[in-house]
Amino acid sequence: MTNQKGKPLLTNREREVFELLVQDKTTKDIAQQLFISEKTVRNHISNVMQKLNVKGRSQAVVELVRLGELKI
Repeated sequence: MTNQKGKPLLTNREREVFELLVQDKTTKDIAQQLFISEKTVRNHISNVMQKLNVKGRSQAVVELVRLGELKI
C-alpha cells in the first residue's frame, strides 16, 4: 500500500521491526537482531502507530495485516 504521494506506507526498517514483532520478539530482541537501540525500535513502532492512527502495537499489527502490509 502507498500513501497519497505514492510512497510505500512503511519504511524498510519499520517493516523489519514489525515482521520481528509478529514473531513474538521483544523490543530488546529486535534491537539486538537489527543492531539498533531499544529506543529506536520503540520509535519505529510509534511512527507506524501514528501513520495508521491506532493506539497500541497489536492494533497496528491487525491494521497492517488488514492492509496487506504484513503477513502473519
